[in-house]
Amino acid sequence: MYKGRSQRDPLVVAVIGALGAGVATSFAVGQGQDPLVALGITVFAGLTVVLCDRFGLV
Repeated sequence: MYKGRSQRDPLVVAVIGALGAGVATSFAVGQGQDPLVALGITVFAGLTVVLCDRFGLV
């Protein structure tokens, strides 16, 4: 059912996840969102992707 542990580097996975979230949050900052909130969303997305990758959910 699950693939198990990933062999990918966690840093690479985190950067890819943060870049994906960064695209959306940079647009939101351009529309007036607080940059610190956008940074928090980006960090949270990066950590979430790493956890999902480590547990084989992606």
